[in-house]
Amino acid sequence: MPGEAKLKTTPLDPRFPNQNQSQHCWYVASLPTRYNEYVLCLKNNDGDDDACKTYFQYAASLCPNSWMDRWDEQREEGTFAGVHDETKPKPMPSALTFDVLARHHRARASTLTLPHGEVRTPVFMPVGTQGAIKGLTSPQLQEPPIDCQILLANTYHLALRPGTHVLAQLPDKLHEFMQWPRNVLTDSGGFQMVSLSQLCEVSEHGVQFESFVDGSSMVLTPEASIAHQNRIGADIIMALDDVVSSLSDDDERFREACARTVRWLDRCITAHAYPERQNLFGIVQGGLDVAPGGLRDQCLAELIKRDLPGYAIGGLAGGESKEAFWKVVARCTAQLPDDKPRYLMGVGYPLDLVVCSALGVDMYDCVYPTRTARFGTAIVPSGLLKLKSAACEHDERPIDDVCECFVCQKYSRAYLRLLLKKEETFGDAGEATGGIGAQLVTYHNVTYMLTLMRRLREAILAGTFEEFVQTFMLQQFPTREYPQWAVDALAEAKISLD
Repeated sequence: MPGEAKLKTTPLDPRFPNQNQSQHCWYVASLPTRYNEYVLCLKNNDGDDDACKTYFQYAASLCPNSWMDRWDEQREEGTFAGVHDETKPKPMPSALTFDVLARHHRARASTLTLPHGEVRTPVFMPVGTQGAIKGLTSPQLQEPPIDCQILLANTYHLALRPGTHVLAQLPDKLHEFMQWPRNVLTDSGGFQMVSLSQLCEVSEHGVQFESFVDGSSMVLTPEASIAHQNRIGADIIMALDDVVSSLSDDDERFREACARTVRWLDRCITAHAYPERQNLFGIVQGGLDVAPGGLRDQCLAELIKRDLPGYAIGGLAGGESKEAFWKVVARCTAQLPDDKPRYLMGVGYPLDLVVCSALGVDMYDCVYPTRTARFGTAIVPSGLLKLKSAACEHDERPIDDVCECFVCQKYSRAYLRLLLKKEETFGDAGEATGGIGAQLVTYHNVTYMLTLMRRLREAILAGTFEEFVQTFMLQQFPTREYPQWAVDALAEAKISLD
């Protein structure tokens, strides 16, 4: 066997007498298995992924042709079965509790308890792509008025730098590395199929990326994604999904991605080594198809069968119409289990958060508040304030009179404009690079977003959610010229703007 001298393989587990060498081919082809050999292989070889890949390439050569034939049939049929019925993963243990405390029709205020503390929902999660929120320190995120209870980190980027093997050596993994004692959610790397589409190639095996760091090849399979996330140690981890841009007009590609997402989910469930301390969420795909029995319904039905700790709605916030956007959200929240958290991925505009919370979403993430800050724009109750504009040159008012953040307590718009104009530089990809001015605006923007969600939650608890939404909409649209999509979505949630 190639690489045999280098690799320490794991003996067959006596708990599974029917296990044999050929069953290891699931690593390559997602075929039936009763045993997570890949995770044990990584443990026994100190995270040496190359050695394990060599082993499984050999194991794949032992696969019976009948298994490969059956796999081809499933792909042609577009069926969702990732493994045979007798070997489908059983319901997973859960490392969370989710308690709904109050409701307003679909909207709910809840407490999500995770291994690193409580999260009060609905909640917005700031994005720390490489284990840090750009412009903010971990202590700043923990202190009032931000008081962040959970943030997001990116599996793909952490796997490249510093490498998840570095994090795995620390007792509390990423939490210890970034000195963050609260909760972390990691995405699976699936979003990079869209954001880095020019650098990746998708197959049933997984996703092959060209590293933006050094141009090397990186293969992200469902098993590898879960192994990385296990090493990162996040409280919530995401299944690898097949993500297609919502703007695509390729119906066949959507069908393929929807079915593959479920097959990959079964591989993720099998590969997950620590379900007792990390919560695996599945992701609902299906494009913009909200027809009864359509792709979203099919994917929802399959994910719900797996009885996961929580569920995410993916494949949105990619430029689709707002009318299509809210209808997908409403379709999904209407069917997802009431006793599990619901996470809407990549959504962060304040209006979207309010509308989708009314529709029953609990969790959100987006780079919007931090990226917007680096371009010199502050988020305020009436919308956006462009601090680099000439109108702010002599404006001694704070960004927001009612904001409790130290930036609004101490600094004027004129001072912030001076800092931002002095720092106005851009990176190779057109990304704004932030100095102290951008850091101050970032602090304000993140404060605004988390304060908005706290007040939204308090309104649900107090039974005044409809009034909260009406006030929010009037601040955003003082002439009452509300976007029709928002009016329709809120009507679906039994909220009137009259």
